[in-house]
Amino acid sequence: MSKGTIPPFIGYSNLNDAQKEDRLSIFGKNGGTLDYVSCWYKKSADYMRGNHIRAALVSTNSICQGQQVAPLWKPLFADGIHIDFAYRTFVWDSQADDVAHVHVIIVGFSRESVAPKILFDGDSCREVANINGYLSDAPDAFVEKTRKPISDVTEMFAGFKPAEHGTLLLSRAEKDEMVLREPSAEKWIRPFSMGAEFIRGEDRYCLWLVSITPRELKEMPLVMERVQACKEWRSTQIPTGDAYKLRDVPHLLRPNGNFVDGPNISVAKVSSGRRKYVPMAFVTNGMIPGDSIYFIPNGTLYEFGILMSQFHNAWMRTVAGRLKSDYRYTNTIVYNTFVWPDSTPQQHEIIESCAQAIIDARDFYAGCTLADLYDPDDEWMYPELVKAHRALDAAVEDAYGVDFNGNEEKIVAHLFKLYAEKTAQE
Repeated sequence: MSKGTIPPFIGYSNLNDAQKEDRLSIFGKNGGTLDYVSCWYKKSADYMRGNHIRAALVSTNSICQGQQVAPLWKPLFADGIHIDFAYRTFVWDSQADDVAHVHVIIVGFSRESVAPKILFDGDSCREVANINGYLSDAPDAFVEKTRKPISDVTEMFAGFKPAEHGTLLLSRAEKDEMVLREPSAEKWIRPFSMGAEFIRGEDRYCLWLVSITPRELKEMPLVMERVQACKEWRSTQIPTGDAYKLRDVPHLLRPNGNFVDGPNISVAKVSSGRRKYVPMAFVTNGMIPGDSIYFIPNGTLYEFGILMSQFHNAWMRTVAGRLKSDYRYTNTIVYNTFVWPDSTPQQHEIIESCAQAIIDARDFYAGCTLADLYDPDDEWMYPELVKAHRALDAAVEDAYGVDFNGNEEKIVAHLFKLYAEKTAQE
């Protein structure tokens, strides 16, 4: 193991070769997605065997989020380790010059199954019956990414990864100039968005030339110039990469066979961890989603309602990865593992009505972006939207057949129970 007084705060993607060798020697190939601090957990657990020892480590918070939970905590729990107490995510803010300012957790663990267990969250703490690998007061379960939804619902896909070096994408100013100089290009320009732009309502565009004919392209010199620039750039890329393979179709963004024209539900991959709801929206203006957006093609009001509910957002907050303190929404870990309710036709209809009320409330505050509407500091400014969300949350809770009155810990525990039951059947 590398020398040091405390485990260094190094994410799995930033390990050097020596640290990767450390991790490989301790976890084997199954540890390939684990942060470096995980090595100390395994070493501590081994040292505890046969000894009266408890340990606690300040750690990168990602070891209890997303794809790292199963490869770390599943074998530790199976080996007899229990989490005795935990501090959920906080900022490690030391005055020392050699300590980074990072988002961390503290996990206390042993082989002794201490009771009661203590869960700290900010300045508050409480006694709980169990602390699982997600630092949640819920049964032990390990949510592993899956390529298909475990519920019978429409699939969610990642958007387009352009691979065009900026040649087919346009700012608002570039788009306006092109249309001014070459009016015939306007029909070939579509809105385009990455996640942050989607939430902030910022304008960006792309050349969408899927059905263009050679004659039409040649009649637009400015468009043709960008296509030629794309071809030249792609031709210089490494032969094994996607960009080089697309050199013979320089007028196209990287193909995405899952995209269809029509309304879709879009969600940004990364959004502020301060928000109660991850901002999602119906897209009806032909926007092309970039690869920082997930989308459900031909999404329905019912799907939108479930995804915008507290139930889905509570699940996301628990199992999603984080970028510092921001949520990292993924289809494989969050959407595909979420257990949807078995709603009755009447409940289905009520959820649709509540979902429409959220859309109507957003429209009521014309000119406000998703960033504006879901800023937790400004919630009081949008009472109609708050009211609509409360009604939706109650309707979705009713569809699950429970009465938790919005208690998020109970919601998460219930969803873990449903997940365990659902995956046990498969």
